[in-house]
Amino acid sequence: MKTFQSLIDALADVKARGYTEDFSIESSCLYCGDLDLRLTPEEFHVDEFYRFEGDSNPEDSAVLYAISSSSGVKGTVVDSYGMYAENMNLDMAQKISNHPY
Repeated sequence: MKTFQSLIDALADVKARGYTEDFSIESSCLYCGDLDLRLTPEEFHVDEFYRFEGDSNPEDSAVLYAISSSSGVKGTVVDSYGMYAENMNLDMAQKISNHPY
């Protein structure tokens, strides 16, 4: 797995490698507004993930996921972790947690 100095560097790298769509986490799925596409946990795979911690502020902590769908759509999800993590149902939490930070 590659190492990056910042979230911005990691995003640029994965986008250059084809992970072009931006997804957000909803309680039971990932959502891409540009495509109006929702992916349930069964419909996507986490290909890579990178964890970033703020140097002076723990609130700056984030995880970048590079995901691909069963239909071939590739994109990214950026989420905080710890007490600032998104609220998601059990299926989504299990899908994401199978990739330890």
